[in-house]
Amino acid sequence: MTIEYIDVKEAIARHGLRMVVVGNVPSPWGEAAKGLFHMKGLDWAAVRLVYDDPALAEWAGQLSGPVAVYNDDPPRSGWAEILLLAERLAPEPAVIPADPERRAQMFGVCHELLGEEGLAWSRRLHLVHLGLNGEPGFAPQVAQYLAGKYGHTPEMGVAAGQRTIALLTLFAARLQNADYLMGDAVTAADVYLATTMALFSPLSEDRCAMNPTTRAAFEARDAATAAALDPVLLAHRDRMYAEHLEPVLSL
Repeated sequence: MTIEYIDVKEAIARHGLRMVVVGNVPSPWGEAAKGLFHMKGLDWAAVRLVYDDPALAEWAGQLSGPVAVYNDDPPRSGWAEILLLAERLAPEPAVIPADPERRAQMFGVCHELLGEEGLAWSRRLHLVHLGLNGEPGFAPQVAQYLAGKYGHTPEMGVAAGQRTIALLTLFAARLQNADYLMGDAVTAADVYLATTMALFSPLSEDRCAMNPTTRAAFEARDAATAAALDPVLLAHRDRMYAEHLEPVLSL
């Protein structure tokens, strides 16, 4: 499904599903939302994030992405809000388990992927920490900006690296004897894990064209992170893009 990109003025005037997305970066949060919409066959229009557009800030309620807006509903920016919207708009194929206990378990797994102190959050903060300390990670200027935005401290940066390793180990263990994180059926958690792998090993350039500096930052791994990045995690990512997600990203 080809993504339609529109400007802010058109997005505001439209009804239906629109979403603010970060351009030129395979953000796990944005790519996960795109992936859910793709799996469910939802028609939507994309608005690239522009940081100096007051109309966009007023309409979306913030200058960040992703932010999904459906008709005249309030903007939705949290991963859970966007997931629940997608499931409501297109109940099939379901990506949330119907069983209450499995549903609760899946939302817990999803939080540990995209929520605060989850894998994506921790990896991003650790890349900030590495960049600020002259190690391979985000470039110093980018790291400085993100440090202010996400509240980096040296202690948090070190903890984020440790948390990253612990979570990689956790998710790899869940996949040792199963195709998907919740067992034998794909759920939103699998979408989130697949898209989060971009922060460790982005898809090839022909499938995910991106700034070389950003690619180098995402691929930067210290020895402990490299050891924790079990091949089963990337095999799961490859299966998700082969069977469920768009194989070529539109950034």
